[in-house]
Amino acid sequence: MVRISVLNDCLTSITNAERRGKRQVLIRPCSKVVIKFLQVMQENGYIGEFEVVDDHRSGKIVVNLIGRINKVGCISPRFDIKLKDIENWTSNLLPSRQFGHIVLTTSLGIMTHEEARAKKTGGKILGFFY
Repeated sequence: MVRISVLNDCLTSITNAERRGKRQVLIRPCSKVVIKFLQVMQENGYIGEFEVVDDHRSGKIVVNLIGRINKVGCISPRFDIKLKDIENWTSNLLPSRQFGHIVLTTSLGIMTHEEARAKKTGGKILGFFY
């Protein structure tokens, strides 16, 4: 079986574990984009600590869940978003204005849409969580 998107597999396993009420989830394989996405989720308080386990292959991540995630999704293809288009994407993807985050990859790194708006930069959309 060929993996289409490592990020999509990761986010799907997090969503499924959260719905089942699990406290931890094992994610494999590991990538830099997945680690940065999880760091953004951790900064916003949606997941607890996570640990990267190096198994001399593709790596694994053990994520501690705290029960705050309702939905996590990956957007494919990674559409370009200009600064003025961020508002349209938030209204389409998120349930309300004050709730949830869209994750963008910009020239300044991977960040939420609010950080991108504060830094006045656009980028490509990776996914969302709320």
